Amino acid sequence: MYPPGPIPRHPGPPASGAPVRDFLNTAPRPGVSEGYVVLPRSLAEAMPLPWQQHMAHLLHEFHQVYAHLDWPEYRVVPSRRERLVDLDEDQLAEVGCMVEIDTDGELVYRERNGRRIENPEVQEVLVSCLDPIPSQHHNANQDTPPRGFPVQQSPNWG
Repeated sequence: MYPPGPIPRHPGPPASGAPVRDFLNTAPRPGVSEGYVVLPRSLAEAMPLPWQQHMAHLLHEFHQVYAHLDWPEYRVVPSRRERLVDLDEDQLAEVGCMVEIDTDGELVYRERNGRRIENPEVQEVLVSCLDPIPSQHHNANQDTPPRGFPVQQSPNWG
């Protein structure tokens, strides 16, 4: 699954003065938005040991350089793109929209401020979803029946 050994580096200087931006902008990438790069912790901790050592070193340097900034706490919400017309009432409320029926009997989509949304059938928005990336706590309650008593495990004595 992962190649053995350290990650090979390209010889010579980077192709530009902004190699991270260039890399992130060259193609759509999982976990990358215009403002953020999100790495699921469970995947980072599952990387091969040489990758983890390299990542830990880079993160240490990154946090050392930018520790003086007033960092907020980030709340990451798994989301997916959906067409506005495919959302239910709760999802519409989540993205700050509402739908109503006009005098002609047609659905009208509006922003929270009341402004009409033109062409809602082609408008896409981010809506929260269940996280498809497994975490270490993914099935923490898997062996707990509804009443809360742990399932008795029979020993495997070979």
